[in-house]
Amino acid sequence: MNIKERLTIVVKTNKAQSAFRILLGLFLLMAGIGHLSWSRVEFLAQVPAWVPVEADLVVVLSGIAEILLGSSLVLLSRYRVLVGCAAALFFVLIFPGNISQFVTGTDAFGLNTDIARGIRLLFQPVLVVWALWSTGAFKAWQISKSA
Repeated sequence: MNIKERLTIVVKTNKAQSAFRILLGLFLLMAGIGHLSWSRVEFLAQVPAWVPVEADLVVVLSGIAEILLGSSLVLLSRYRVLVGCAAALFFVLIFPGNISQFVTGTDAFGLNTDIARGIRLLFQPVLVVWALWSTGAFKAWQISKSA
């Protein structure tokens, strides 16, 4: 089974998974809107200096990505496995920025201690698992391996 077939498998999810998928979608939607409006300065502070793109562009593009992912998690249940994998990948891609915030001691969103920034680092893998579990991506992967 190729990657396209794996990502387009339709799997049944339970009510808890659906509720958590929608909750994650709403969380991403709000975060994305925050990137473009009320929290923009906070997000700008989190863009590492080593990123070779203007920080404001990074914030805008990541905000747009979060809005698209969040909306898709809520509205496109037919494509939930694909969207769940995309959201998990997004969480992995922004992880270096979270590590940078910890290493440089950058304050943002009330994360003004190493303990708070460290807890945030520990939460990032939870977001990856949340995206994959709530969308049925784990189950789809198991099905595709046995096919």
